[in-house]
Amino acid sequence: MGALLLIFGLLSGCLLAVLVGMIGSRRHIGFGWAFLLSVIFTPFVGLILTLLSEPLHAGADKRWGCIGHLLAMIGMLLLGMIIFLLFALITAN
Repeated sequence: MGALLLIFGLLSGCLLAVLVGMIGSRRHIGFGWAFLLSVIFTPFVGLILTLLSEPLHAGADKRWGCIGHLLAMIGMLLLGMIIFLLFALITAN
């Protein structure tokens, strides 16, 4: 039961980090830095730091476009698969 709570916490934290990254993609901090800060610290701290950066101007291009979001989703999916496999190995023994 405790392992399931740990897996749920890790996956929900990664999802929140992606959401903070999406907010950061419209600011000077960018998607990558907002996502990284949210993963290293917590999504709450990442959100605060992201909101403290200035928004991009209306005519400014996004830095990564949808590629950053795609890479973050693939990374989250791979992390979920690794955690699931580790959980399956732990419960098999």
